[in-house]
Amino acid sequence: MLSAAPCPALPSSAHAATTPTPPRSAAERPTAERTLAAQTEAASDAARVRRFNAGDETAFVEIMSRHREKIFGITLALLRNRGDAEEITQDTFIRAHRGLGKFRGDCSLATWLHRIAVNLARNRYWYFYRRRRHATLSLDCALADDSAATFTDLVASDAPDPARATTNEEFAALVAACMESLDPRHREILTLRTRLHRPYEEIAATLGLNVGTVKSRIARARENLRTQLAAMCPEFGADDEPSSWFEPSRSRGRVALASA
Repeated sequence: MLSAAPCPALPSSAHAATTPTPPRSAAERPTAERTLAAQTEAASDAARVRRFNAGDETAFVEIMSRHREKIFGITLALLRNRGDAEEITQDTFIRAHRGLGKFRGDCSLATWLHRIAVNLARNRYWYFYRRRRHATLSLDCALADDSAATFTDLVASDAPDPARATTNEEFAALVAACMESLDPRHREILTLRTRLHRPYEEIAATLGLNVGTVKSRIARARENLRTQLAAMCPEFGADDEPSSWFEPSRSRGRVALASA
């Protein structure tokens, strides 16, 4: 006579109650649970709308804080231009602020904001499309998918590079040293004209001279300064035009300096 095979032992109720259940991601949650969460969020938004329409401006700040990131993501995906996306996102909430009094609640606030953003983004896209804006690239665009560098990084800067800045500083120090060796009257009049950018008439009134005397004295002062520079730096020829001292010399390989 065959005996029945023993049944496998079942865990005790105490053991089953203490066994932890691993948390599930949002994608694994049942549809009913996600629907309930969406309904809860919609109810919270509806309460904020009622508070705003009752005169509570802080409710709209909460609405912006809650939905701005999502709206910006939508507009950026449609326009592919960060500046335009930020502007359309701002316009979306401006429209929402004006229209919340007429919001009937036929859909959730999130859906309503989404529609406003999409409509504004589409209008902006077709506006620029008709003007061939779609054929251009924003300077904020990345150079490559795997690079954080943008086209802005390729734009030349007007700021001097370190070598040029050092040369400028050295030349300024040289001019200052030569200025100290000039006759006090020449140093004074050059300072007024070159450093302080005073007009001839003002210099004449300050020094008690006529304008013609001022111009001739400035010319002599500059000639003396050029002689001093040529003496201290032989590469500056005494017969050269002053502008040539500030331009690059290919034969000498000097660094370019800004014209004074």
